[in-house]
Amino acid sequence: MKAQELIARRAALELKDGDVVNLGIGIPLLVAAYVPDDVRVHFHTENGMLEMGPEPPEDQRDPQVVNAAKRPISELPGASYFDSAASFAMIRGGHVDVALLGALQVDERGHLANWTLPGHSVLGVGGAMDLLEGARRVIVLMTHCTKDGEPKLVERLTCPPTGSRRVDMVITEQAVFAVTEQGLTLIELQPGATLDDVRRNTAARFDVALEHERTIAGGQ
Repeated sequence: MKAQELIARRAALELKDGDVVNLGIGIPLLVAAYVPDDVRVHFHTENGMLEMGPEPPEDQRDPQVVNAAKRPISELPGASYFDSAASFAMIRGGHVDVALLGALQVDERGHLANWTLPGHSVLGVGGAMDLLEGARRVIVLMTHCTKDGEPKLVERLTCPPTGSRRVDMVITEQAVFAVTEQGLTLIELQPGATLDDVRRNTAARFDVALEHERTIAGGQ
């Protein structure tokens, strides 16, 4: 299984029946395909839609029906549309239960950087800052390392932070981390990964609370 699919499958298990869920750009968009059949969630997109459905076949796409990433989407029964002001009011008002966000980096205290790299020009931050601050629960989905093999879980952010709030969970293809006031805690190893793999590929300090183990694990 590809790393992105493994991450998306694991993230889908965090969703509960009735949740209003916002999917960020990248890996989070894959999660909709893996929601268990007995769980009904309501997908929200910040450009103004609730009950967003999966990407339709090419011959059924409407160029006016897209998500915040400008990808074509479908409508689920009960779909509703509203302007961006109302959509962001939902986010800022705490009406989004779970935000699944991609990331460039997460530091050992759970702070997120996901909107720009140093020295790169950007058109805007989009909804990332609002989702980080407004969603009731924020889960980061990202590969454990960059394409160059550099850890994305770092001691301190070197990319501009998205906001001051800590995320609640980080899911990579190697591990699942819970985030508390004390920092990162490794709670689960992904299939095929070992604790040594995670230690080697993580530049942040983290606690370990696996089912039969409780230790302190350093970074590299």
